[in-house]
Amino acid sequence: MNRNGYDPYRGRSRFRTFLKALIVLLLVLLALSVAALFWLEPYIDYSAGGIRIHLPFSQPQEPEETGAQVVVTTPEASPTPTPLAEAEFRAVLLPNTALYDGTAAEQLSQAGANAAVFDMKADDGSLGYLSQLELPLRAGLNPEDPSLNAAIQLLGEGDMYTVARVSCFRDNTAPRYENGQAIHVSGGNWRDSGGCRWLSPASAEARQYVAGVCQELAALGFDEILLENWSFPIGGERILSDGNYPADALSSQVEAFLAEVRSALAGYPEVRLSLATTAAAASGGAPESGQTTALLEAADRVAVSLAAGERLPDLGDTPVVPVLAQPGEADSNWIVLPESPEF
Repeated sequence: MNRNGYDPYRGRSRFRTFLKALIVLLLVLLALSVAALFWLEPYIDYSAGGIRIHLPFSQPQEPEETGAQVVVTTPEASPTPTPLAEAEFRAVLLPNTALYDGTAAEQLSQAGANAAVFDMKADDGSLGYLSQLELPLRAGLNPEDPSLNAAIQLLGEGDMYTVARVSCFRDNTAPRYENGQAIHVSGGNWRDSGGCRWLSPASAEARQYVAGVCQELAALGFDEILLENWSFPIGGERILSDGNYPADALSSQVEAFLAEVRSALAGYPEVRLSLATTAAAASGGAPESGQTTALLEAADRVAVSLAAGERLPDLGDTPVVPVLAQPGEADSNWIVLPESPEF
């Protein structure tokens, strides 16, 4: 209500005061933004990917040039360990269960050995690993454990030196499935004094099979492959002279076999190829076997079985170790292998 023509005094409007303060604040922010824009102009990049600001204090600092020469130190390469083909070699045959039960290292230590030998192709023809070759699959020569190959590879990746023993042609099973690859007598397959049949080194298919086994073992990570029974049987009376026992070309057939094995191992140059023999054969006393001194000297190592009174043969630069029935002395070289019958 108006009194005496005047409106009552209400004081200053709080809204108008707030509005004026907001306008002043916005003007200050605008001024600061314009100033910042001018200051940042040299450090702003405009591109299709947007606007990027590269502040001077965020850039990597260039190292000061002192004039001193920068020296790059290259670590010295670790010395290559002496291969066991040239160093002390004490090898013992372990049961194949040691491939996966964790006892291999302990068994080596107890025997005073530094290399583990595993029977990967036994005299009866059975294999100690899972092969993908046609004959083992057809003849049931593979072991039943599907994880065995993985265990072999795992052991090979460690520090243990592993040797795969391969009974090449002494094979009591394969000739039953491949009679055309066997050594014969007039009435069928020839057998040695231990009752085992033999494949023939003169059979191209038999040679190819054994070379394939060696290649698979190299792929599994074995450091060395030791061939046993790799020639014609020594003292094999009654053997039928046919295409699988060419009496006038025994050495050339054995030589062809070893060449095929080396060819199969060409992709694994770190794998050593060793041969097992007798002292008599190494000295040329078993011509019916097809073995020669030249073939033995070409091996990375030769394991020699000694009869009473015999000495290790001299094979030039090729390391020669005796085959023992039990572990030998700690300061000598030796290998423990299963005893082979005298044929």
